[in-house]
Amino acid sequence: MVLNRLGLLTMAAAVVFLCAGSVLAEMVLDKEGKVKAEADLRLRFESDWDSHRSDGTKRDDRDRLRLRARFGMTFQPTSVISAGFRIRSGSRASQQSPHITLVDFDDNPTGDKHLLFDRYYLRAESKNAWIWGGRNSMPFWRPNEFFWEDDVTPLGAAGGYKSSWNGGSLNLTGGYFTSPDGGVCFHGKLGAGQGVLSLQNGPLTWTFAGGLFAFFGEPGAIHLRNGNGERDYLIWVGNIQSKFKAGPVPLTLGLDLMHNSEDYGEHTPDNRERDGFVLSAIAGQLAKRGDLQVGYFYAHVEKLAVNASYAQDDWIRWGNASQTDSSDYKGHEFRVAYGFSKSWNLMARLFLVDAITSIQDGKRFRIDLNYRF
Repeated sequence: MVLNRLGLLTMAAAVVFLCAGSVLAEMVLDKEGKVKAEADLRLRFESDWDSHRSDGTKRDDRDRLRLRARFGMTFQPTSVISAGFRIRSGSRASQQSPHITLVDFDDNPTGDKHLLFDRYYLRAESKNAWIWGGRNSMPFWRPNEFFWEDDVTPLGAAGGYKSSWNGGSLNLTGGYFTSPDGGVCFHGKLGAGQGVLSLQNGPLTWTFAGGLFAFFGEPGAIHLRNGNGERDYLIWVGNIQSKFKAGPVPLTLGLDLMHNSEDYGEHTPDNRERDGFVLSAIAGQLAKRGDLQVGYFYAHVEKLAVNASYAQDDWIRWGNASQTDSSDYKGHEFRVAYGFSKSWNLMARLFLVDAITSIQDGKRFRIDLNYRF
């Protein structure tokens, strides 16, 4: 039944995306290159099954058809100054997900469908330095979304400096923000700094990153769950990534470490649950027609290793309709993707997840048809 459904949905997705793609491709920008546009669309089939809550009760199996749409523009009147904005689909109650549900095949509610401004910023840059203010994507280097979901865009100011030499570079980035509480509100403060060292020796590239992220909580969050808005976090994040080739196939190997050094007291039940790590391996790329990519991730993220309201929302169904409780889990992701062109790709992912401190668990399968203009 699921396979039959999936075949019909994939054909429908192709029609929808071809129509959308032909419209987007006709957009004309200024001849001087001072006005640039970006847009992307995603049609997703998602199936959740064999999932249990923390009290042991079983969640109903669920199949959904979902959509993500984003459009943005950048204006660059000079070589130094630029400004931009982006609009995305989603729910006003969610800072983590831009996806809206078009069809729930089990007749569940499909939820909110809103358009939100998730970027609006002014940026200045020189050859080696940059600074921006406003609401923008998190400016720190991240090889994945286990610590910070890419769709979570904070409001504040950030700046950075880059030093390069033959065979390497060093990037230093710092910023101070207020973090989203849902799609349009903000709550609490975040101060952060990171250094990223990149070294290249022929076809081998190493990237080493280290950062400190200090969340300053405040009471009164509207949407954030489980005290994530009022709790302080002092999270150290380290990343090691290696890129090289095995014959003609590009390979990327990664290790990510997270440790929350905030002490919540020996009588706090979750005080020991403050560490996380991720192992990853990806073979192939999605740069052109005919490219194939396969990947594997293993994650072990304890309850307070990350702020669960801002981490990835792909792996698990835990939380509520607008907020994912994205911590206290361990499990696997298996990924296969195929590139139809530079702009089109199809990605299938299987997630097998168990909770660390309870019997909560779940299985999830997603297939995404992605188009980028």
